[in-house]
Amino acid sequence: MNLEPLKQTKLYGLNSEIKELFYLFENNKLPKQIMLSGPKGIGKCTMSYHLINFVLSVNEENPYDAKNLIINENNKSFRLIKNSVNPNFYSIDVIDEKKKIDINQIRNLIIDLNKSSFNHKPRFVLIDNVELLSISSINALLKIIEEPNNNIFFILINNNKKMLPTLKSRCLNFRISLSHKKVIDISNELLDLDVRNIINKSLMNYYLTPGKILNLIRISKEYELDLKSLNLRTFLKNVIKKKIYRNDIMANNIMYDFIEFALTESIDLYGNFINKIHSLKKFNLDEEIFLIEFENKFLNG
Repeated sequence: MNLEPLKQTKLYGLNSEIKELFYLFENNKLPKQIMLSGPKGIGKCTMSYHLINFVLSVNEENPYDAKNLIINENNKSFRLIKNSVNPNFYSIDVIDEKKKIDINQIRNLIIDLNKSSFNHKPRFVLIDNVELLSISSINALLKIIEEPNNNIFFILINNNKKMLPTLKSRCLNFRISLSHKKVIDISNELLDLDVRNIINKSLMNYYLTPGKILNLIRISKEYELDLKSLNLRTFLKNVIKKKIYRNDIMANNIMYDFIEFALTESIDLYGNFINKIHSLKKFNLDEEIFLIEFENKFLNG
């Protein structure tokens, strides 16, 4: 089960959204600065790769299949991007060992963009998790976003997190959302099964994206969790007890999503714990102490 957006050659569930972007490009109206906003795992980055392949593979053999929303794995642009050698595509994301997108990543991007293009194709810059840009990175990025060179398009992926107005205001914001039914349908297509048969109904009632459902199933297999028998509280107890959140970033993200959902059951505890979660992430506080307190006051309360 490969969840990497780059390798998702079939796009599910975002038909109308991507076709609107196709239309804008074909009519020379595609904005040079686009921000795609929505929950993590909804398909924003995958959709970006499909848009980029649609544009770059136009005059190639085996071009993008716009009717069925499929990237042909044999087209040149896809192969070059997959091998990280496409001169018309630049990708930036937070480096694994860091917590912010470093200014040096933006500086290197600026150097590359100032070089002459090898062809006359458009160039695309895809920045995932833009909420993780440092202040200095944002300031450096603003300089090239405000006055981009001809034929350069910026696509910024925001996971419904707070953004500095200075950056957000310079982009045309496309909000991406899916109904709960659509999320289930997409997940079923991706896995070729009915996820309701392997995930407890109480867990399915909370809003998850297709990406998070797939990761939830992956986590359950890796750490031997029976999702059919676990409700929200027992799932959180297992993740905390087995320390799953320590070594798995997606498990950590899903844990905090579920913690926020769980806390809505307690008005008295909600505000206090939500503030602690925000402080925990902002100031890199001790996660263990927070989870011990959450477990004692809420899960065992």
